[in-house]
Amino acid sequence: MTVRRNVSPWASAALVLTALLTTSCAGEKSNAARPAASSPSAVPHGYVEGAQEAAEQQARLLLNDPDSGSTRILDLVTGKVHRTAQVKGAVRLGTDGRFGYLQAPGGTHVLDSGAWMVDHGDHVHYYSAATRDVGELPASSRAQVRSDVAVTAVTDENGRTVLYDRSRLEKGEITSPQTLPGTYTGAVVPYEEHLLAFENKGGTTELVVLDRKGERVASPDVTCEEPRGDAVTRRGVILGCVGGALLVRAQDGAFTAEEIPYGRDVPAQERATAFRHRPGSDTLTAPAGDDAVWVLDVAERTWKRVDTGPVVAANTAGEGSPLLVLENDGSVHGYDIATGKQTARTKSLLTEGKRAGAGGRSPLIEVDRSRAYVNDPEGKKVFEIDYNDGLRIARSFDLDVKPVLMAETGR
Repeated sequence: MTVRRNVSPWASAALVLTALLTTSCAGEKSNAARPAASSPSAVPHGYVEGAQEAAEQQARLLLNDPDSGSTRILDLVTGKVHRTAQVKGAVRLGTDGRFGYLQAPGGTHVLDSGAWMVDHGDHVHYYSAATRDVGELPASSRAQVRSDVAVTAVTDENGRTVLYDRSRLEKGEITSPQTLPGTYTGAVVPYEEHLLAFENKGGTTELVVLDRKGERVASPDVTCEEPRGDAVTRRGVILGCVGGALLVRAQDGAFTAEEIPYGRDVPAQERATAFRHRPGSDTLTAPAGDDAVWVLDVAERTWKRVDTGPVVAANTAGEGSPLLVLENDGSVHGYDIATGKQTARTKSLLTEGKRAGAGGRSPLIEVDRSRAYVNDPEGKKVFEIDYNDGLRIARSFDLDVKPVLMAETGR
C-alpha cells in the first residue's frame, strides 16, 4: 500500500564534534537570540541565550518517587544531583528530550531538565542550562503528552487535544493552550510542522494529517485497527496497530503511510503497544507478551521476535548493538538481535530481585549513544551499563529517594 560512564566515550567524541561544529555549521543561519556584538561574526552558530554549548552529550536523568513526591535530576556528566519539585502520586514520566512531564491524577508537572540537543542531520548541537520547574498543565495521568520543538500536544481520555507553545515552556512559562476541533483516538503526534492523528469514521480508525490549527490537510487513505504505541524516528513516525505498524513519512511536502505487518497472527496480549528506543535510532523494541521482545527494524521494514526470560523492560541502541532485556531475575541480559542468542548478562541489579516499584511500576532501561541506565527503586540506585563492553557496570549512583520513575534527557 502506498500513501506514501564512564565519561570517556563522550569525551572521546569531543574533537570530532568540535570539528563538525566548525565545518558543517559554517554559513548556516540561526534563529536563536543574539547577544550584543559589534558584528554578526561575533555570534557563534547555534547560540542559545542562557545556555552553554558543549561538544559532547549533556545527559541527565529525571527521577521521581510517587509515594514521597521527591523528584531529583541526576547530571550524568558531573554526577551531581539537583533537587526539584515535590510531585506526589505521579503514575507516568514522559520526556521530549528536554522537558519531563510528570503525570499525576491532579495534573501534569513540567520540569525543564536543562539539557537538550539539536539535531541538524549531519551534525548535532548539545546544550546545558539551569534546571527549573515550569509549572502545571491541567492534564490528568490518563492524558497522552507528545511534543516536538514547536508544540506540546496533550490529548485527554475523551480525545480532546490542546497545543502548548513549547517556546514559552523554554522561557519557563505555561500559556493558554490552543484547542483543536474534534476528537481523536489515541495520542496526537506532532511531526514535520503538522499533527498525526486518528479519527473514528463509521467504526474504522483513519489516519489524518492536520495543520497546527487542527485543519485536515491530508488523508493518506489508511486505517489502523486499535492504534496503540508510537515513536518518532529519523525515518518517520511509527504507529502501532493490530496487524503491525504504520510508518508515516513526510517527503517533498506530501505524507505517505506504509504498512509494516507482523507477517503472522499475533494474539492481543503479544502485540507491540509501547515502543522503546534510543532517540535517533531506527530500531525499536516492545514486549511481545511476558517472555519475548519484538524488535522492529524501521530501515528494513521487518519485525523480529526474540525469545527471552520473563521481561521487565527492554531497549536497544540499535545499529548492531545488543538487545538489552531486564528480566525478573533482576539481571540485564544482552541478546544478539540477528540470532536471538544471549551474549552477556549482569549480576542481579534489583534489590531482593524486586521487579516493580511503588504501585506496580517496573524499572526501565534508558539508552543513549554509549551507556544504558537501569533504576533500582528499592535499593535507591541507578546503574550505568557499558553495553559495548559485555554489559560492564561502569558506575552506580546512590540516591536519597526511590527512583521509581525515570527518564533521560539531553539525547
